[in-house]
Amino acid sequence: MAGIDRIVGCCGLNESATGWIATDGAAETGKGMSAMFETPLTVVGNIVNDPIRREVGNHEVMKFRVASNSRRRGADGTWEAGNSLFVTVNCWGKLVSGVGASLRKGSAVIVVGHVYTSEYEDRDGNRRSAVEMRATAVGPDLSRCIARVEKTVAADTDPTPRADVEAVDPDQADHGDDAAGLPMTA
Repeated sequence: MAGIDRIVGCCGLNESATGWIATDGAAETGKGMSAMFETPLTVVGNIVNDPIRREVGNHEVMKFRVASNSRRRGADGTWEAGNSLFVTVNCWGKLVSGVGASLRKGSAVIVVGHVYTSEYEDRDGNRRSAVEMRATAVGPDLSRCIARVEKTVAADTDPTPRADVEAVDPDQADHGDDAAGLPMTA
């Protein structure tokens, strides 16, 4: 595997005629590389369930679903519901602790990652498929909430996980002394 220093995650890579490809949606490659032919996607929406942390082999994954709902203005000027996209988001590596400490059901988020179709058998033995996303970045949607960012501490100095982001309802935000001296417009 020349050019790939390390693989982090729980999947392998298979050599194909076009290069190295991920055999499932969980690979992260070293030096910013990713598997070939992955579909990048940004989803803006709301988390519809509390994130669930699981262990897969020697690694942890944080899993949650996001609903992205469009709407459009009708001829009479009122808003009408449009299409919806529901996607299962899988977070690996450093995202696990950040998402776990920061986000909950109902959180307005922006998720960046690679989308793929996961196939499985249900309890009745029927083949099913679902749209899933391996997140490379997850954060609050600052157009719909206020967040206070807290930088994470290196693992070797403080083993206690710390919150990366604290989401705050904009209507209940404390705009006291913290906002003093900041310009009101850009």
